[in-house]
Amino acid sequence: MELNLSEKKVLITGSSGQIGTAISNHFLNEGAEVYGFDLNKSTITNKSFHQIIGDVTNENDIDKVFQNINYDILINNSGISIFSNFLERTDTELDSVFSVNLKSVIKMIIKFSKLSSHATSIVNIASLYGLISPDPRIYTDCERNSPEIYGATKAGIIQITKYYAVHLASKGIRVNSISPGGILNESDPQGKDFIENYSYRTPLSRMGRVDEIAASVIFLSSERASYINGHNLVIDGGFSVW
Repeated sequence: MELNLSEKKVLITGSSGQIGTAISNHFLNEGAEVYGFDLNKSTITNKSFHQIIGDVTNENDIDKVFQNINYDILINNSGISIFSNFLERTDTELDSVFSVNLKSVIKMIIKFSKLSSHATSIVNIASLYGLISPDPRIYTDCERNSPEIYGATKAGIIQITKYYAVHLASKGIRVNSISPGGILNESDPQGKDFIENYSYRTPLSRMGRVDEIAASVIFLSSERASYINGHNLVIDGGFSVW
């Protein structure tokens, strides 16, 4: 069975980051028209990539995204985190992570399912830390630990994926999520100790690659996954099976 993604209109939030860029490029390689929705400008220059500068938490920006474009596929990839001490967490920090990571996803799904008559698939990017608690022992030289609110919002992504998989099936829309484990940041590598600690704790003895996440998004969005609905695909090299 073919992927059949050529000329599909794909809306990707958080399109300018490492994972968003990789997902965008994979869709472009399959002949799709990609619309990247992000506050930051993308480095992608492909003529089939269309940049939409905007904020996923802003109602007006969301409305503009859906004007005059009938999307086939929605990829909810926007996400932020905070790295202050959890005992000193502020309401502003909690609200900002919740708004970007979970509330905006709900709003995007509702708009997409209402306004896109060609809609076939939604893939939400969750996280391994929506399933398990971070191991603080591996963050010895990495300030970017994973806070409680990040994991809580990603657990919420997994739950709403199952909910919408049930309630949007009658519209012909499949809804799935992906929970990546640790992904090596090649442009801004994590600490040497963190990479070694993470790899040691992972059965495959390495961190993940961004293309492995993007390829899985492509699969779940395509006709090859036409009978997969409500599934959370964990891509962590076995990190969570201990």
